[in-house]
Amino acid sequence: MRITSLAALGATALACAAAVASPKTDWRAVLADSARPDADKARDADRRPAEVVAFAGVRPGAKIAELAPGGGYFTRILSGAVGPKGVVYAIARQETPALKAIADAKPNVKIAVSPPGTIAVPEPVDMVWTTLNYHDFKNVKVGDRDAAGIINAAAFKALKPGGTYFIVDHEAGKGVGATVTNTLHRIEGATVRQEVEAAGFRFEAESPLLRHAADDHSQRVIETGIRGKTDQFIYRFRKPK
Repeated sequence: MRITSLAALGATALACAAAVASPKTDWRAVLADSARPDADKARDADRRPAEVVAFAGVRPGAKIAELAPGGGYFTRILSGAVGPKGVVYAIARQETPALKAIADAKPNVKIAVSPPGTIAVPEPVDMVWTTLNYHDFKNVKVGDRDAAGIINAAAFKALKPGGTYFIVDHEAGKGVGATVTNTLHRIEGATVRQEVEAAGFRFEAESPLLRHAADDHSQRVIETGIRGKTDQFIYRFRKPK
């Protein structure tokens, strides 16, 4: 029954994604981009990037601030999704060789070096995006607070009125809250929602695209056998106009 339910939810999410995604996005071309490393392409089956980006509502011409882009898996995809008239600001603590290589190859990718808890964009953006990072924000201290609450406020400030705050992370399970962010690298979705709404955002939608009922939330997300198959929540929030 659980599997059937998730399948039905997945179909609904895809229908919603199709409604918000621009028909001009050529996902086959975006994902087949020769600039994407083979290692990234090998992860596509698990990460379902076209469907996730579509659910987020990314459109050609959009301006996106991507928090903690890491090796650039989604940076390259978002660059293709927003197209030459859009821009992706890669928000990182420092300019890494990986990000510099992407920015050199993609004119619409700009590295925005930002201290913890800040989003140093030069203009208001349409979307603030972060995937599998929110739990890490809880592990970084800015003064006497963790960076998550501060980054939520920074996201609110960086967005245009009506802009989207998009968060994907590893689910920790009901009642766990933020107690395992530094051990299992997970966080309870309900905790994230509560904190983001407290920053002034309106919760708009969630998607079951990356939900995995077989994950019992007890393992670290990098463990063999669970990596790429963790139960993940996908939340879309809106800054009120």
